[in-house]
Amino acid sequence: MDDEHFLNTSFTNDTPMNSTENNSIVHLDAAFFSDKSDNMTILRTSNGSIIEGQMFLNTTAAQALSGIFVWSALLLTCHQIYTHLRFYTVPKEQRYIIRILFIVPVYAFDSWLSLLFISNDQYYVYFDSVRDCYEAFVIYNFLSLSFEYLGGESGIMSEIRGKPIQSSCLYGTCCLVGMSYSIGFLRFCKQATLQFCVVKPIMAVITIILQAFGKYHDGDFNVNGGYLYITIIYNFSVSLALYALFLFYFATSDLLRPYEPVLKFLTIKSVIFLSFWQGMVLAILERCGVIPNALFIDGQEVGAGTVAAGWQNFIICIEMFFAAIALRYAFTCTVYQEKKRDVPEIIPPMQSISSGLKETINPGDMVQDAIHNFSPAYQQYTQQSTQEVAQPSTNGKVATGNKSSRKSDKIMLIASDDEF
Repeated sequence: MDDEHFLNTSFTNDTPMNSTENNSIVHLDAAFFSDKSDNMTILRTSNGSIIEGQMFLNTTAAQALSGIFVWSALLLTCHQIYTHLRFYTVPKEQRYIIRILFIVPVYAFDSWLSLLFISNDQYYVYFDSVRDCYEAFVIYNFLSLSFEYLGGESGIMSEIRGKPIQSSCLYGTCCLVGMSYSIGFLRFCKQATLQFCVVKPIMAVITIILQAFGKYHDGDFNVNGGYLYITIIYNFSVSLALYALFLFYFATSDLLRPYEPVLKFLTIKSVIFLSFWQGMVLAILERCGVIPNALFIDGQEVGAGTVAAGWQNFIICIEMFFAAIALRYAFTCTVYQEKKRDVPEIIPPMQSISSGLKETINPGDMVQDAIHNFSPAYQQYTQQSTQEVAQPSTNGKVATGNKSSRKSDKIMLIASDDEF
């Protein structure tokens, strides 16, 4: 029996076939397909028939096109990161900026690798887990950067403490009518972002374990699988983190205006939040049969959700190029370059760059911040001192206004009854 006759008689008949029978046939003939062709791709169409066909995602054209966008994004972002390290004049701000910028290399290169290994034992699950963990780190660093712009917790509280919270359906403050801003408000914002930094890695590990036992497939909302529960937990966690960013921006929008936060916020929110919903929509489309479900790719058996994940990775490869351009304008290095010209060169350039990079990749400050914000001792503590709450330099603009300078020895004590 030749290959064409086998496919026509065994897989493209119009007789309905339940999933158990279908899977049995596929597994029985897996050796047949592997022996006949190393690059055979078997797809299940929307009407349930199984055919041999070509898939764009595993073609050289798809890999080359995505690679062009990925490497272009990497060049743009790596140059921007190098520029910040070369003019590392405000470390407390720039370390957060550099961490945020790393989202492009992590997302782009990770997605490209996932696309290249789309047929290899669902390796994309492991690659995507790394990518997803970093997005939690980015949300935390963006909030921390906003805190730093405004002079830290003490600087922010000196401006908003005691002010009534305005009711807004857009920002989700309708249920906070009659309440005022307090140190507890800032604590909630930090805790909401930090919980995502904890939940996401845990979910990533659970995903890898479930995938190893065949209990996780993208787009499989079966109650016996892990995708449904992980999606619910992840969606709640990331929504809470982004809601905290919304609340913080709503409370400090006037203070942040000199730092042009809108482009920064929209770019980061688009990369993180929209990519999540984009992946979920693609998974649902594959589940509904709009996107063909692959059974074999290049002669290798693959699981459900592989094609949807492949399209997600391909789209992210393209999107990261535009994200790199947006981040280049959102986190410009112009102001830090100007500051560098006013400071005499003391440390050799390469030593300065390496030390700056070492400080940037050290997550110790996040660990300390988590201990601080989740500690019971938070209810009564001495706020961090600030050298100039007036308006620290931002992306470079220096804010105007009648802000008085506060010396580093000035300390604000927040009492325990000032909770949000």
